[in-house]
Amino acid sequence: MNVRPNLEEEMLGRPVRSLQYMLRRLATQYKYLPKIIDSGRFDENTLEGVMTFQRELFPPVTGIVDLATWEAIRSEWMDIEGFEGTPRPLRAFPEGGYQITPGTTGDYLLLPQTMFQILAGHINGIEDAVPTEIHEGAAVRNVEWLQDKAMMPVNGVLDPMTWDRLVRLYEVIITSKVPKPGHTFG
Repeated sequence: MNVRPNLEEEMLGRPVRSLQYMLRRLATQYKYLPKIIDSGRFDENTLEGVMTFQRELFPPVTGIVDLATWEAIRSEWMDIEGFEGTPRPLRAFPEGGYQITPGTTGDYLLLPQTMFQILAGHINGIEDAVPTEIHEGAAVRNVEWLQDKAMMPVNGVLDPMTWDRLVRLYEVIITSKVPKPGHTFG
């Protein structure tokens, strides 16, 4: 079983939110499960999800998440997520027209900034800047550079379309040059 290192610690550190996440993901496979919001509070919707899961997949129905129920939910979730199968592509940009405007902060900004930093070693015009958790300075200028080259409105805002262009550029310049398995140098 290939489970990401520290996944168990991560999930156990936020048990209710992790439970809600697993139930929400299971609801994509099992349509009878309610849609759960990852609120971190064991609310009525979470209770309904647990009880429905128990009724359909893991009786008896108690509404209590003991170790056996947790393991049953976790096992079903791992099957759905495909931890033993093909890796899923990363969805790193928030859905729903989200925009990262200059001045935005968050650790999720490290990914696009790191992508730009790597691209800077291959493309003139992209600034080689140390990733931070703030969308400012070189990060904004790099987004503007990309928007200009992609003939998009130049505003420094990292939106889904700009993110898509960054991912495509990264794939073409960086990941397309990764050697195939079994390739040797020398």
